[in-house]
Order: sequence, then structure tokens, then C-alpha cells
Amino acid sequence: MSIRPIRLLGDPVLRTPCDPVTRYDDGLARLVADLVDTVQEPGRAGLAANQIGSTLAVFSYNVDGQLGYLINPRIVELDDSDEGLEGCLSIPGLTATRTRSARAVATGLNLEQEEVTVAGTGELARCLQHETDHLRGELFIDGLESAERRRVMRLINAGPIRDGETAQSTGPVD
Repeated sequence: MSIRPIRLLGDPVLRTPCDPVTRYDDGLARLVADLVDTVQEPGRAGLAANQIGSTLAVFSYNVDGQLGYLINPRIVELDDSDEGLEGCLSIPGLTATRTRSARAVATGLNLEQEEVTVAGTGELARCLQHETDHLRGELFIDGLESAERRRVMRLINAGPIRDGETAQSTGPVD
């Protein structure tokens, strides 16, 4: 379909909880195709529908050769803990240390309304949690520990993030 532009921090759609999908029609199929096309751009791991301006509960992922999407996703299992760098396409140039579960299992539906389960560790686990948060209107910076959040908010409030102001390179971002 097409690669869509990414909405950036400050756009109200990013803070708006997404609506459950109830109509499985051509419009939804186009949205899913756009999410899958857009997440395949280099350096991308995940993409929630509100990051491209839609308020439907859908996200795509592209991690370690696993490409897919979930409609009306829910995290159904979380295990262990993992501290790592995280970034977001909607806050370009910024990474921060965030604690997430080391293993995550998400369920949702596909376009045929069949249940799909995606389980992952490492980057895929982080991606599943990150994108599910987006669909609730939450950004990764909301869950940072207090000192890290203060550091990040100082950078955000100082203006556009420039190269060299990030914690380090994260590779793909969600």
C-alpha cells in the first residue's frame, strides 16, 4: 500500500487511547498494509496505528525476521525483567534506559478475525509491550524511572534532540 509519515511527540493522537476494531473491511485491510509497509523501513521494529494518525487498536512489528501485525492486541503474559535501551519513532533521536519484562506474550486477531498469539524475548518482548502501550495512549517515556525521566524531559524541553544527546544507539526503534 504505502509508507505513511510518523506522528511526533506533541501530536494529540499519540495520547489518545485507540478504539477496538469492530469492522473488518477494506479500510482496515489498507491500514494493516500501511502499518506493515511503514514498519519495514530500515531501523524500525514496531509501529502502532496512532503513530500514523489512526485511532484503531492495531500495530505492526518487524523484529529479527518476524514481520506481522495484531488487531485488538492484549498482553496476556509477562515474565522476568529486562533493563535496556528503548527509543520511539515518535520521539526521534532519543533513547533511554527502561525496564520491561524480558518475555512477553500478546494475543490479538488477524484480518480474518482469527486469534493470533505472538511470544517473544528480548527486542520482540520489548516491542510487544511498547506498541501495546501506544494503543493505550502511553509513550515509553511515561514508564521511565524518576532520574532517567528527569534527564529525558530536560532533553525534550530543551528543544529538538541532536545527535550525541541520546544515551546510546539502540538500533531499531519502536
